[in-house]
Amino acid sequence: MVRLPLTPAEVARGQHLGALLRRARGERSMLEVALAARVSPETLRKIESGRVATPAFPTIAAIADVLGLSLDAVWAEISRCDHGVGPADAGLRAPEQLSA
Repeated sequence: MVRLPLTPAEVARGQHLGALLRRARGERSMLEVALAARVSPETLRKIESGRVATPAFPTIAAIADVLGLSLDAVWAEISRCDHGVGPADAGLRAPEQLSA
C-alpha cells in the first residue's frame, strides 16, 4: 500500500496537536501518560513531536481522556491552524480551559 504524502496543512495540524498534548501533559511524565492511555511511550513521543501528523482517532481519544481534554476542544484547537494560526503563535490554552 502506498501512502500519499501529507499536505502542508496536515503537517501543521499534526505539529499543533503535538504542541497541545505536550502542553496539556505539563509536568506528568510521558511514560505515565502513555501507560494510562494504553499507548506506547514511543507513540506518544512521535505524536508530541509532530512526527506522526495523522494519528489514529482512538489513540488521540485515549490520550485526551487521560489528559482531561474533551475531543471537541482538541479538534477546535487544532483546527485553528487551518485558519492561519500555527502552534507557535496560537496562544495555546491551559488544559482546564480546553475541557469545557
